[in-house]
Amino acid sequence: MKTSIHRSSRGGRRSVAAVALSAVLALTATACGDDGSGSAGDKGADGSGKGEIVFWDNNGGIRTEVWKKIIADFEKANPDIDVKYVGIAATEYQSKVDTALQGGGLPDVGGVGAAMLAGFAAQNALEPLDDRLGKSSLNGKLNEDMVKSLKAAGGRDDTLYSIPTSANNGVLYYRTDLFKQAGLDEPTTWENFYEAADKLTDKGKNEFGYTIRGGAGSIAQALDAMYGQSGITSFWDAGNEKTTVNDPKNVAALEKYVGLFKKVTPAADLNNDFTKMVAQWDSGTIGMLNHNLGSYQDHVKALGVDKFRGIPQPVGPGGKRVQVSNPVDGLGMFKSSKNKDAAWKFIDFATSKAENSMFNEAAGQVPSNNDAAKDAWVSKAEPTKLAAEALSDGSTTIVQLPYYLPDWNTISKTDNEPAFQKVMNGSMSAKDFLNTLADQLNEAQTEWNEQKG
Repeated sequence: MKTSIHRSSRGGRRSVAAVALSAVLALTATACGDDGSGSAGDKGADGSGKGEIVFWDNNGGIRTEVWKKIIADFEKANPDIDVKYVGIAATEYQSKVDTALQGGGLPDVGGVGAAMLAGFAAQNALEPLDDRLGKSSLNGKLNEDMVKSLKAAGGRDDTLYSIPTSANNGVLYYRTDLFKQAGLDEPTTWENFYEAADKLTDKGKNEFGYTIRGGAGSIAQALDAMYGQSGITSFWDAGNEKTTVNDPKNVAALEKYVGLFKKVTPAADLNNDFTKMVAQWDSGTIGMLNHNLGSYQDHVKALGVDKFRGIPQPVGPGGKRVQVSNPVDGLGMFKSSKNKDAAWKFIDFATSKAENSMFNEAAGQVPSNNDAAKDAWVSKAEPTKLAAEALSDGSTTIVQLPYYLPDWNTISKTDNEPAFQKVMNGSMSAKDFLNTLADQLNEAQTEWNEQKG
């Protein structure tokens, strides 16, 4: 027996109608009785709290070194538990988990950030962690806003399915040396940003003012640029039913932003994900880069601390800064785990003060552990410090993306990243792209509201 699947007339998206709180999650239909935990009816077990557990890192390669240090610390403190580390590239993690959800082979613990959380939770694949956290020494020591963000992203009755490890934030990195040579002001406004992008470009010398993300992860960056310029402060209209992504102000903002491609950016940007984009910026003479706090240490290693700065996104109309939300990252326990007690010990340890501080210092992100967030390195890492200040001093409005929609990741990645490339190369208009995106989001929101009753 299969769950019923229908194909929407808008955007060609598939909908798994029988999954609670699911709207258009692109998944293979599963046999009746399968709870999404990897094999039908497999609820896992608490286990002995000893033996081997498997951990899937959702940003393998980039964070492998620091995770191996954390694992070594954990195994030293817990000699009766062995952690098998599996590093998976961020661009491949979603499909890897989705495949394991259908065919088995899920890990005990995995990286589960806000952007993917609803999809996994809708399939009943994650273990609720509220009770375990309540009995832990971590209780009350985690950043309350990050915990709330992950609860909201799970989309199921305020249940916590992932323990936060860090918060990221969009950052505009710029080459201070190149700006100084060109006599340019800091790109603290969108006007200054566009002026600098143009003035720092000399194609004959392979010099460009900006690098735009056209490969994996392009949609979030484009949304950040759109809302930052338009000044629109909500993702949904007043009735919470229609998205604002195709508001005329956002259409105009995207047209201007995409107009940078190949004019002041490298042509290779069409296919660049964040690793290629960051490497290109670190090794070349490109003036500006939009990424998040996570690449700060890469820039330090490549350029030193004197040739660049990382500042909050430019301010828009009326001196107001608007940014879209960056997903909180975390660690989740898969329901199929046969050793949940040991898995929890690892999650608990990894988010303790010392380990959480070490992880976030390496990543250049904001720690979830409140005690770790007080460590000296936080104030010394300027982009992290400035991001934290911008989020707390009232200067920034955050447009909350709908991570709670089970199909958010599919809509924002699988369905629309290829379409965004068409906008970049001129074969699709920004208006048509955003109208299609809006149709998909509105349909998903309607189904979500119906499920919520």
